[in-house]
Formats: sequence, structure tokens, C-alpha cells
Amino acid sequence: MAEESPDSAYHSNGSSLEEEAERMEDEEQERLLSYWQSVGRGHQVDVPRDMAEPIQQLTRNNNPQERQTIPFTLIHRKEKLGDLLYEKRQYGKAKWACIKMKEKQYEQSICLGFMKLMRYICEQNSSGLYLGITIPIVTIVHTNESQSEMTQSVTVAYYLPEVLQDEPPHPFDSDIIIEEWPPTIVYSRSFRGITNEDSIMREINLLAEILESPELCLQDTFIIAGYTNPAAANRHNEIWFLQRP
Repeated sequence: MAEESPDSAYHSNGSSLEEEAERMEDEEQERLLSYWQSVGRGHQVDVPRDMAEPIQQLTRNNNPQERQTIPFTLIHRKEKLGDLLYEKRQYGKAKWACIKMKEKQYEQSICLGFMKLMRYICEQNSSGLYLGITIPIVTIVHTNESQSEMTQSVTVAYYLPEVLQDEPPHPFDSDIIIEEWPPTIVYSRSFRGITNEDSIMREINLLAEILESPELCLQDTFIIAGYTNPAAANRHNEIWFLQRP
């Protein structure tokens, strides 16, 4: 029987290594998709199979050192007995990828909106490139005049990285709109845990009590800034009040 040449053995071994790497990649993709699907069910959200690749890509690139924080200028910090009550910040003019959602529950809106933005970030854009994570992902929410309840309409928004601010890639998804937001002064207070209608209204009322002059801010429009993805158990969030122009 003819002996296998070293060259053919190399190719055979190389091929098997590639196949093993591909198999492990597929298994990891399935594991991540299964995890997101189970989290989604808890929020009454269906995570479709075509989210597997964006989820894996986002997870792979979600190293803290690779995330770009939205730049701002700190104007003032209000503390009491060593605890930070809130920060007053100035955010500059910037472009954001935005999507309006109107699901029955806030959690459904942010999960579905975030998934659409994930596809945009993960190559489903005119550049064909992975755009990179910026934090926080923000959600604009609205309340009635008495600030007693939220409306269903929210906007989930992704800050375009600095290198893409001048020429943002176009989304393939026509529901995603690139908007330029004007410079804004915000009053920000940190909180942890889930974000739903009850927790958001609680944080709005709490910050309104702490601020010396809440009437200087918009009374029916607020921002929830999320520093961890909606699938995380103990999320790091902020409530932002927007100073009137």
C-alpha cells in the first residue's frame, strides 16, 4: 500500500483542524443564541435565528477596553455624605442611529430595538463593517404631564463612534434613522437592576426630588442610559433629565 505523502498528511490534518474550529464556532453560536432566546422569553420577546451571528460578533467584541464611551464634559457633581446624588454634564452635538418602538411593554421595546441596532452595528450597513460598541445605548421615554405614567412610544439610540460621525454608514434596515442631536445639558443619576415602567417612574420621581430646580428640565421627556446589554441580570443604568434649550 502506498504511503501517504507528508504533503497530503499536512493538508488532511490542516483540514481537520479547520473543521474542528468551525464546529466549535457553531457550538458557541448556538449556545449564545439559546441564552438570548431564554432571556427574550422572560421579556416576552422572540429572538429569531438570524440574530445568532450578530449576537456572537457583539459578544466577541464586547471587551471593556474596546468599548467607546460617549464623550461629555462634567459640569458639576452633587454629593451628600459621600454618596453621589447626580452629575450635571454637557454632551456635544453628535449623530445617532435611532429606531422608534411601540411595543406593549417597555422591556419588549428595548429588546427588539436593541436587536435591530445590533444588526446595523454587526455589518448590516453600507460599509459592510463591524462598527464597534459605544456606551451607553440610550432610550428616550415620554411620560404624561403629571409624570405618573409612561407612554408606549420609545426611541432606542446608538451613538456613532467618533471615526464615523462625519459619514455614518447607511443602515440596511429602513426603520433605523440617522439623526443629529444638538448639544445638551443633562442631569444624570445612576441606578442598577432591571428597567421597566415601574423602575423608570421611580427613578424619575427620585431625581425630581433631589434636583434643586427640576423645572429647568423637560417635564415629559427623559433618557434611560444603559451600560450593559438588555440580557444582563444586574444592569448598570442612568436616568437623564434634559435641561430645556
